[in-house]
Amino acid sequence: MDITGTVAVIAGGGGGFGSASARRLAAAGAKVAILELDEEKGTKVAADIGESALFIKTDVTDEISVQQAIDRAAELGPVRIAVIAHGGGGGVGRTIHNDGTPHSLEVFRRVVDVFLTGSFNVLRLAAARMATLDPLADGERGVVINTASIAAFDGTIGQAAYAAAKGGLVGMTLPVARDLSPLGIRVMTIAPGTFLTGAYGDRDPAELEAHWGPAVPFPKRMGRPDDYAQLVQQICENRYLNGEVIRLDGALRFTPRGV
Repeated sequence: MDITGTVAVIAGGGGGFGSASARRLAAAGAKVAILELDEEKGTKVAADIGESALFIKTDVTDEISVQQAIDRAAELGPVRIAVIAHGGGGGVGRTIHNDGTPHSLEVFRRVVDVFLTGSFNVLRLAAARMATLDPLADGERGVVINTASIAAFDGTIGQAAYAAAKGGLVGMTLPVARDLSPLGIRVMTIAPGTFLTGAYGDRDPAELEAHWGPAVPFPKRMGRPDDYAQLVQQICENRYLNGEVIRLDGALRFTPRGV
């Protein structure tokens, strides 16, 4: 796909992956709609990018909120790209805690709702908008890029909820790609490893790098948001990428405790 002149909706556009993707796609000629629940983060990213960006406060778990956001994004032009990279907390906790209490069902449901159901909500509504567009080369109308995690494949102790949600994204990639293929809409999923993003909160980046960097086979460092954004751009531009999950992890494999 030629990115120039398209509109990209970025769910979680105020976060590390989302903001890097928004900046990169804008630099490649797209207009970007920053779908973000955090007004401060979303507004800042849109302001940094400039006239080609629009912030839209959005709750990915709410059907009306996402539909309204996509409708507003479509006012900028043809929505042909959707990057789904929102966060919301990993719900860390063992199935049975050390004190004998079971994992919170409410927390489990919330994690799945945000990461899995919320992602599908954005995907289905963005795809419905793409389906109305005139086809481009090879009959392509658009591309949707989900964000899973290598925890979907080798989740660590305490990651039951997060791994289940991200595993769901991995599992739905091929069937949804098959669903949407007659419409010329591609579906891909990126499964990042350890990246220096806001997911680690206020922890010192140097401390994080010292912990995780040596565990990565090559390159021996944590991922950077632009590593993710670069892959987003490459997926958009390569029409033959469809229905696949790409691990972006420097060949890292989690052990039961992470490293």
